[in-house]
Amino acid sequence: MSPVKTAPAALTANESALRAQYLAEVLDLLYPPPCVTGRDAAEGPPIAEYLVVPDARRPRLLVPAGSRKVAAAAVRRYAEPQSRSARLKRDAVVAALRTGASGVLLRDRIRVTGPVGTSIDGYLREALGRDLSVSVHIGPARANRKPVLQLISPDGETFGFGKIGVGPLTQRLVRDETHALTALGRSGLTKLAVPQVLHAGRWRGLQVLIQSALPVWLPRAPLSPRRLSAAMLDIAGCCGYSSGTLVGSTYWAELRGRLAAVGDRPEGAALAEAAESLARHAGTTVFRFGAWHGDWAPWNMANLADALLVWDWERFAQGVPVGFDAVHHELQRRIQASGDATAAVEATVRRAAELLQPFGVAGEARELTALLYLVDLATRYLTDRQAEAGARLGVLGTWLLPVLLRRVKEL
Repeated sequence: MSPVKTAPAALTANESALRAQYLAEVLDLLYPPPCVTGRDAAEGPPIAEYLVVPDARRPRLLVPAGSRKVAAAAVRRYAEPQSRSARLKRDAVVAALRTGASGVLLRDRIRVTGPVGTSIDGYLREALGRDLSVSVHIGPARANRKPVLQLISPDGETFGFGKIGVGPLTQRLVRDETHALTALGRSGLTKLAVPQVLHAGRWRGLQVLIQSALPVWLPRAPLSPRRLSAAMLDIAGCCGYSSGTLVGSTYWAELRGRLAAVGDRPEGAALAEAAESLARHAGTTVFRFGAWHGDWAPWNMANLADALLVWDWERFAQGVPVGFDAVHHELQRRIQASGDATAAVEATVRRAAELLQPFGVAGEARELTALLYLVDLATRYLTDRQAEAGARLGVLGTWLLPVLLRRVKEL
């Protein structure tokens, strides 16, 4: 039976409801008993008070309410809006916080009381040795969703961002990002800037990573394809290169292992068949293998006049076909711009030769590299169980899988 036809039905869960549910889960993690949150927190020593942006029904950000300067910084610096209307809304909230008029726009508050030493605030103050306020990002549903914290000094300086791994997948990702940032800090990169590890450890059974804040709020500059490719090549070679056939590589052995782990699912079996077909077509073609960011998307980078800032390194890996970052960035850029994921996959594969030319990928290997990337990405989605977590693009049968299977068949 076709894996496209048997893919899970399109997800229909209300995103706002999922965010509201997740907000309660995050508060329980960051402020465990005997801490108390919400309406029951009227009594007891205060730990924090948050404004909910935009409101408790559609939570996206928890902002410290105690200082106008800190609250404005939390909203201004937690993310860069991707559209003009979103920027205008963000700027309106920032202005209201700075002037003290936020009560008109932000009506929902969450109060937290209890012993501060039991809370994430107390842990971070002790671990970092400084006073701070915490702002909490409430992200969309996906398997790798985790509490993301913005750390702000009393004078409104955003000096760090934290990630909290809560389950097997997210704990592994937080550990992986810690190792990646540590290795990248010693690798001598010259074409881009990455965060530094400020603290890594465990708290109440959770994995914690605190990294320095890149100045993503500074004015952006246009990013040329040449500068982007140079930065991606800087990463590709940061741990050295190797060359050889696909079937003789450690990458192929690792990919087959990942595919075997999801082979009991129709999509996994179809992906394994597609991968074997690609390996046969590759034959004696020589590939070059290096490192990649793993999720180099427009929202994980900022180009300034004198620096290219790149963050979210939890998917960093070595020994993959050179050029994966370029294909991934193109696909994510197109999905973001159009919202049509199927058309984005088609267009990205068609551009494989152009995208991979700056990376020295042999002409006969370029389309194969793009299709291998799609197998790799789809395997990641299945391994992480993104569809079950409610991720918007988690159902592979609605966008990626049909294009991949057809293109492989046409080789």
